[in-house]
Amino acid sequence: MKVDVKICGLTRAEDMEACAVSGVRWVGLVFHSTSPRFVRPEQAARLHEAIASPSAGGPLRVGLFVRPTHEQIAAVLERIPLDILQLYTDEATAFTLKEQTGRPVWLARGVAQQHDLPVSKAMDGYVIEAPAQKGDTRPGGLGRVFDWTLTRQWQAPAPWLLAGGLTPDNVSEAVRVSRAQAVDVSSGVEEAPGIKSALLIEKFVKNSQKKACTRKE
Repeated sequence: MKVDVKICGLTRAEDMEACAVSGVRWVGLVFHSTSPRFVRPEQAARLHEAIASPSAGGPLRVGLFVRPTHEQIAAVLERIPLDILQLYTDEATAFTLKEQTGRPVWLARGVAQQHDLPVSKAMDGYVIEAPAQKGDTRPGGLGRVFDWTLTRQWQAPAPWLLAGGLTPDNVSEAVRVSRAQAVDVSSGVEEAPGIKSALLIEKFVKNSQKKACTRKE
């Protein structure tokens, strides 16, 4: 079974191109100003134009927002036709934004224990990662791993991506243990915050498939 890959926090055209060449399914753009991977709508528009559109075989575009208003998302959508919204907010707000924008919504969820895993079918997908900790200035992109065994028996209510602390060196094990069918990486394929490595992207995509083909559990 093929494991789909999302590369998040892209800031350069050459990194978008590396994702397209490596067969990444989703590219993520961060619209949260405290992130070192933050891009403004006009910069995001240039990144979008650097590679083929999804209708022409390019990766789907995902916009990451933290506690956004409809107006903030609408301002981005005026510049770039995002395919999916990845939101850090509560479920009720996420559902409202899904209705207002007409876009599929992935809700990010930090998981420390089994009962933290979502059960609602209201979302189009979930991004499952380590929970926030005291002192964090932003959600996600912090390179933290959580206990991958928590998702093994989970009956997910929607498609989901495993995120948090993934690298080319641990992604195959992460897929084997968690039984994820999609993975999301940002800092794990970077030379510096926001600066991706084409070689690490290629290696990550390749290694994400290793255990997927031999998994027997």
